Amino acid sequence: MRGITSTTLARRSKRLNRIFASVGFAAVVLSAMAGAGSALAFPQWVTPGPGDALLSVGAAGPTPAWIAFCAQRPRECAHDPSEPDTIVLDQANWKMIVDVNERVNKEILPVTDQDHWGVADRWDYPDDGLGDCEDIQLLKRRLLTQAGLPQRALRMTVVIDEIGAGHAVLMARTDRGDYILDNKRNAVLPWQQTGYRYVKREGSDSATWVWLGNQAAPIVTATK
Repeated sequence: MRGITSTTLARRSKRLNRIFASVGFAAVVLSAMAGAGSALAFPQWVTPGPGDALLSVGAAGPTPAWIAFCAQRPRECAHDPSEPDTIVLDQANWKMIVDVNERVNKEILPVTDQDHWGVADRWDYPDDGLGDCEDIQLLKRRLLTQAGLPQRALRMTVVIDEIGAGHAVLMARTDRGDYILDNKRNAVLPWQQTGYRYVKREGSDSATWVWLGNQAAPIVTATK
């Protein structure tokens, strides 16, 4: 890991321990939401139309790294049909989503899987304070589900980014459309405003992934 010293890792690990301490990061988020004077403004909504949700077009195969992740952590990939498949996007939930996105982006140092693990693509939690795009989104999902949001509505998603590379984001499927949590920006945007090409995501009706367009899927998602 070029440019990453043991001192940097120790400092970052201490910060993470403080954030994810006994009461849990979710409690920190909920407490912050209750405080006055939040800088996070609730968007001015219009009634969602048919284009607000990104429609799937059939079954897709997951990346090999996702299959390996699920073999190690099957509960993280389980499908629970009793959960809602969308989030009610009221002001409290919106603030929580935006806050988690921003806080995790701030605390996790982006580093490629090649530099981190010596492999092209590996999906895992960034427990050492280091991770690439999919690791960072997995952590956001874990924190949001711990705070009470349904995992079934928080879908890991593969896109083609602005430089034509494979990239992973977290799609929050809501009653006001699909929104994207991304480690490349702190703003949580509607999927149409990201500039990405959407390839596939976890399905909402089963554990099977679904296609989001008639495009070739990247083999790996290991950009930072």
